[in-house]
Amino acid sequence: MAACGSGIAQIAPREYSASNTLPEAPTAQFQIQNGTQNEVQSTADGATTAAEPTAPGATAAIIGTVEDTNNDVIQGAKVELTSTAGKTYIQISGSDGQFAFPALPAGTYRIVVTGKGWGTYSLPGISLSGGESKILSQVVLPASSGVTEVHVDGSAVALSEQQVQIAIQQRALGVFPNFYSAFDWNAPPMLPRQKYALAFRSMIDPMTFVGAGMIAGVEQARDTFPGYGLGSVGYARRYGAAYANSFSGRMLGGAVFPSLFHQDPRYFYKGSGSIFSRALYALSTALITKGDNGRWQPNYSHVLGNFTAGAISNLYYPASSRGLSLTLINGALETAGDAATDFAREFFLRGITSHVPSYNNGKP
Repeated sequence: MAACGSGIAQIAPREYSASNTLPEAPTAQFQIQNGTQNEVQSTADGATTAAEPTAPGATAAIIGTVEDTNNDVIQGAKVELTSTAGKTYIQISGSDGQFAFPALPAGTYRIVVTGKGWGTYSLPGISLSGGESKILSQVVLPASSGVTEVHVDGSAVALSEQQVQIAIQQRALGVFPNFYSAFDWNAPPMLPRQKYALAFRSMIDPMTFVGAGMIAGVEQARDTFPGYGLGSVGYARRYGAAYANSFSGRMLGGAVFPSLFHQDPRYFYKGSGSIFSRALYALSTALITKGDNGRWQPNYSHVLGNFTAGAISNLYYPASSRGLSLTLINGALETAGDAATDFAREFFLRGITSHVPSYNNGKP
């Protein structure tokens, strides 16, 4: 969520529904009668016939509350639950936005929530065992239009801050920062202040200093940029240059330019489709990115950030190494590095990243 000059923020819908009207004749729905959940089969003329009630016993339940992006409850939303066995259960959210599916057989379910004037929320792969009650958090419906303008208030700030808190807990193997992976395809955008906070937090992480030390060590061993010299002084200069490159690239590409261009600096995990489509998507994100309005656009933030950082590096690299070639080489290497990192995020890092919320499943 990025603040505009007029004090207005743009919230992108999580997903657009093909239609904002509810189906006139759902295949099946459930009613609660005398404490028992009954399946109701719809006929062609809209009439319903009750099936046998679900037998009591070690059954499961799913409970949740439908909200909008401002955390206000939504009444009258259609909540459709489908099992892998093909059975469909339908409810309408109440005045408090809540819905409940009691007496469900154990199994795996997919839930889809829609409403007139709203977009779509979808969550597959909900596993239930006998006797388990699962409460779904963050059942949030976006507005149906492409962009909705709302006043930035405490709720917008809270959503943005929540994204930062989710990010800084994510570490590959519990050690290496994976702050810029968004495993929720429909994650809300961050405000400029939170973009700066996340960028700075990543640069003071201990592993960032370790990484700069490793780069400096490799350059020292190969005598890269010989103008720095050898020994401890040469290593210190290479270390400073490596960290300065990382710092300028991160702050420019992760905060300054994303705030100016209203773009999201994170990588959005896809997690679905063929291996080829996922690989193509991951590599392309070095050049395209999601805007704060939810639309995909050229990745001005990272590309300009990388080449601007490359230009700044002329200030501290040895005089013999400075020039346009240094700017182009450093900018191109950083952009290629972004593509390689995003490829790793798509195929390798999710499984070894800690504190990934259970509702984060990539692209629906």
